[in-house]
Amino acid sequence: MRSRSHAVYVISVAAELAGMHPQTLRIYERRGLVQPARSQGGNRRYSDVDIDRLRRIQELAGEGMNLEGIRRVMALEAEVEHLRSENDELRSIASSALAEAERRAPRRDLVPLHQAVAVFGQSKPFGT
Repeated sequence: MRSRSHAVYVISVAAELAGMHPQTLRIYERRGLVQPARSQGGNRRYSDVDIDRLRRIQELAGEGMNLEGIRRVMALEAEVEHLRSENDELRSIASSALAEAERRAPRRDLVPLHQAVAVFGQSKPFGT
């Protein structure tokens, strides 16, 4: 099974799959909204990921956005996806560290710290 990012579709097929005219794909490429791969002969090749991106562009355009707005929305969506992935990775690391800490025997050389706040010369437990 091939990867979704493997570029196999020529421009006419990609345009048909995305539901738009091939010239529209060329415009989107010139505007930097999509970057198809190139064959040895220099022909554009689109992947399933590119097709999904073209459909998202079409959806946003249908909602009345101009191409610059679409570019910004898609950049923000990519950033959110990156941050979610990073957050998931950090949560996994934290969870592993917590499990490791809980796995270890409790340390008997550590004692709880009780804080007190002095108020006008009186000692009063913190938080009361």
